[in-house]
Amino acid sequence: MKAVFFDNDGLLVDTEHLYFRATREIFAGRGILLTEEMYVEYFLRQGHGAWFLLEQGDCPPQEIERLRRERNRLYMELLREETVLIAGVDAALKRLLGNVRMAVVTSSRRDHFDLIHRRTGILPYFDFCLTREDYEKAKPDPEPYLQAIKRAGCPAHECLVLEDSERGLMAAAAAGLRCIVIPRDMTRNGDFARAYRVKGNLAEVVDEILNEL
Repeated sequence: MKAVFFDNDGLLVDTEHLYFRATREIFAGRGILLTEEMYVEYFLRQGHGAWFLLEQGDCPPQEIERLRRERNRLYMELLREETVLIAGVDAALKRLLGNVRMAVVTSSRRDHFDLIHRRTGILPYFDFCLTREDYEKAKPDPEPYLQAIKRAGCPAHECLVLEDSERGLMAAAAAGLRCIVIPRDMTRNGDFARAYRVKGNLAEVVDEILNEL
C-alpha cells in the first residue's frame, strides 16, 4: 500500500448534521419537511441532493439558485460556531504520517472545506486535497478517485479509500479501489456489501494499514 485517500465530511470531521440542519431550514421556508431519512437517501446515498423537490413544486431555477446560496451561507455560519474534528482523527493521522501518501478526496466546495479546516490543524498531514472544483462529476461518480490515483502516481491496487457513506463507497468501487467504510450516525444503516472492510473507527483502520506495510 502506497496511498490512502480520505473522505472528509463524516470521516475526518463531523459536519454532516450541520449541512442537514442548514438544508432543512431552507426547505422548511418553502413548506417542505426534509426528514433525516430523506437527507440520507438523496444526499448520502444517491448524491444528487433534494432540490428536485422544489422543482416539482414549480420553484423557478433562479429562486432555487438563490436558496442554494442561502443554504451555503447558513452552513458556513454553523461551521464558524462548531468544533467539528472527530475525536481520535489527529492521533490516527499522526501514526500514518511518513508511512503512506495521504490525500483528502471530498465533494465539499473549496470555501466550505477551507472553513471546516481553519481550526482542525490536520491539513499538514496530507500530500494533497481534492475538492468539488477539481472535477466535473462528484461522488458517486468515480472521477474524484480517478483524479486522486493520477495525482498520487500509484496504481489502483496500491491505494486504499476510507469512506463513511454508500455514495463514497460506490465512487471508490467504480474507480477500482479497495474501500474501508467507517459508518457514522447518519450512514450506519447503509448497504456496504461492496466494502473491503467495515470498521468502527479510524484507529482500527490505522492498525490494519500499519500491519499491511
